[in-house]
Amino acid sequence: MKSPLILSAVICGLLASASGADIKEQAVEYTSGGVVCEGWQAYDASITGKRPAVLIVHQWTGLTDYEKMRAKMVAELGYNVFVADVYGKRIRPQPPAAGQEAGKYKSNRALLRERLNSALEVLLKDPNTDATKVAATGYCFGGTGAIELARSGAKLVGVVSFHGGLDSPTPADGKNIKGKVLALHGADDPFVKAADIAAFEEELKAANVSYELVKYPGAVHAFTQKMTGNDNSKGAAYNAEADAKSWVAMKEFLAGVFK
Repeated sequence: MKSPLILSAVICGLLASASGADIKEQAVEYTSGGVVCEGWQAYDASITGKRPAVLIVHQWTGLTDYEKMRAKMVAELGYNVFVADVYGKRIRPQPPAAGQEAGKYKSNRALLRERLNSALEVLLKDPNTDATKVAATGYCFGGTGAIELARSGAKLVGVVSFHGGLDSPTPADGKNIKGKVLALHGADDPFVKAADIAAFEEELKAANVSYELVKYPGAVHAFTQKMTGNDNSKGAAYNAEADAKSWVAMKEFLAGVFK
């Protein structure tokens, strides 16, 4: 039996085909601080003119087929989508090396922001993008990245974090966030400390940022990623219900901020 995530992607594809969507996907090479990066673009070629755009930030193993699948799903909603490549072209580490690579950027938020803003610039310059309607989303490491991009002062109307780390070494930077924030979190995630969640909420409240924190009961870390398996005792596991509900939450959120 196919998983709910795969079925969801298949159904989205069928609906898109029925509506005349023509999803184009391609690798896009760019540079950031002299480093060659390779992002991924997806958009509906049947739509003419500029449209809202979404930057997706990858999880800790880099830009993989998972992000490409999500990019296509978001493009089927009518948005111009670009997946950032934080690590650089062909750097796609597996655990435990993935943790070490992600750590380079989590411990150096300035470098992380530089890589993310370079990717955002690619999206902003794309002829399909309505630069007044741009949002960012991300998964795990990417959830942290999407919020960090907003903290850098990027002109985003919205940010969605899927099971991302919510900590910040410079919480005062919350004042730089220009759009709304939606944090989708596994209520039983052992990798995100309660103190970090509390500090995140305090940061946004102090900066008068409009935000919502949604906690999914029974969900742990990486609940949208089927490749993590279904054993909650490992701390990271797929949860079909949380995956489905968080996807709907993101769609509604984007529709709202892009009005």
